[in-house]
Amino acid sequence: MNKRGIVLVNLGSPDSTEVKDVRRYLREFLMDEKVIDMPYIPRTLLVKGIIVPFRAPKSAAAYRSIWWKEGSPLIALTKQLQQALQQHFEEPVVIAMRYGNPSPRAAYDALLQLNPHLEEVIMVPLYPHYAMSSYETAVEYMQEIHKKYHYKFSLKTVQPYYDNADYIHALAESIKPHLSNDFDKLLFSYHGVPERHIYKGDTTKSHCLKMNDCCNVPSTAHAQCYRHQTFVTTALTTMALDLPSDRVEQTFQSRLGRDKWLTPYTAQRLAELPGEGVKKLLVACPAFVSDCLETLEEIAEEGKEIFLHAGGESFEMIPCLNTHPLWVLAITKYIKALQQAD
Repeated sequence: MNKRGIVLVNLGSPDSTEVKDVRRYLREFLMDEKVIDMPYIPRTLLVKGIIVPFRAPKSAAAYRSIWWKEGSPLIALTKQLQQALQQHFEEPVVIAMRYGNPSPRAAYDALLQLNPHLEEVIMVPLYPHYAMSSYETAVEYMQEIHKKYHYKFSLKTVQPYYDNADYIHALAESIKPHLSNDFDKLLFSYHGVPERHIYKGDTTKSHCLKMNDCCNVPSTAHAQCYRHQTFVTTALTTMALDLPSDRVEQTFQSRLGRDKWLTPYTAQRLAELPGEGVKKLLVACPAFVSDCLETLEEIAEEGKEIFLHAGGESFEMIPCLNTHPLWVLAITKYIKALQQAD
């Protein structure tokens, strides 16, 4: 009997669009010290006393605008990916969410129910890039639950794949059909992070955002530098699509609060581009492999409205990889490479 299992780890979503469920989800998400990296007491006062009470009703309305009959798009798409991957493995494949349900413990228990003799679990974080507030917190939380509940099976983790040839090929091929439409520019919009996260993640403490052109100067810091990794993804995908650099731009979205985040900001550039002659825009969101609130609502709805209001003529958000066959094939390769490493 095969004694392995596979768990796909994604961000998470509220259980429903009810304000109470969104409130619960936001509390769990924003109380993560790797998302809002403040001491516990001021973080609690900020999140539970200010952000969540004001943000929950607005977020609930945003979720309602993109909710599917199957529920959360992110959860539904992750389940579809699970089913697609299961066709390639005899080992059971389950899903877990960093926040919300199904929890890591529920995922581990599901694998044990399917195989009580489980000896090894391969964890696949659905985050191409290393960031403290995404890949790092998901992996560390999965490891924390594994240790806390004394699971006897071992854990192996797929490393960030932002520059992996199979990921880049899948991303480029998912974008390519949309390039047949008339467009002025392709915008790569990545989830933003505060600049202080980049400083904190700098293992050298002297490179990131401190050295001129830091992302293009070789450094060991790049292994954990989200900013560098997003630039690499954009450059490799642009090359794969054979696009000239003046038809491509990169921005960062989803800023929260007043602190300085990675720039340029997506919303700001969407308002500026029409005035610069960019009237027809394509937008891809490579930091997300599954469509979610940040793509379906923030970009496809809010972003489109900003761009058109500023004088844009056409706006198209390119879907995330979701269950693209080449993406399924890429993940299959990552998992099998870890299995063969034994």
